[in-house]
Amino acid sequence: MNYRVRKALEADSRAITDVIMAAFGNDEGELISQLVTDLQADPTAQPPLSLVATADNSVVGHILFTSACIRHLDRKVSSSLLAPLAVHPECQGLGIGGQLINEGLRQLGEGDTQLVFVLGHPDYYPRYGFSPAGTRGLDAPYPILPENADAWMVQELQPGVIGSVSGQLVCAETFAAPALWQE
Repeated sequence: MNYRVRKALEADSRAITDVIMAAFGNDEGELISQLVTDLQADPTAQPPLSLVATADNSVVGHILFTSACIRHLDRKVSSSLLAPLAVHPECQGLGIGGQLINEGLRQLGEGDTQLVFVLGHPDYYPRYGFSPAGTRGLDAPYPILPENADAWMVQELQPGVIGSVSGQLVCAETFAAPALWQE
């Protein structure tokens, strides 16, 4: 099967919801699907980068990056937050999630994004260049439980940023619920 990654279209909304529901199940899928809808409408998340992976013209994966920043002294460090990533269960393990991550990072790197953050599985995201953020003085918007500290990760898109800045990520208002930051 041939997989292709492209920018999501408004016409993909239903298919994206279907992928999220299949990937996360009914309860969590509903919450994550609503999160995606809310983020795309949230002016504080703009501009988002929404990508889909397709196979035979069907959406099989989705990733969303939203605008964020690190406030450091008198300047802002342009950042993005990766959340969520979903791949249909029938297509997991085929590298589709990695293709979505890599293409998103490539596109963000062509712009002014300096750092990309994710709260995710610490065995998965390091494969794509992410490493713990908290130990580098880059804090999540809400406290991360100590046992999940390695799940808060960052990737530098512009060399020299990590180590020269510290602070707390300021992200979209949609992410203002502390429960979203607990694994």
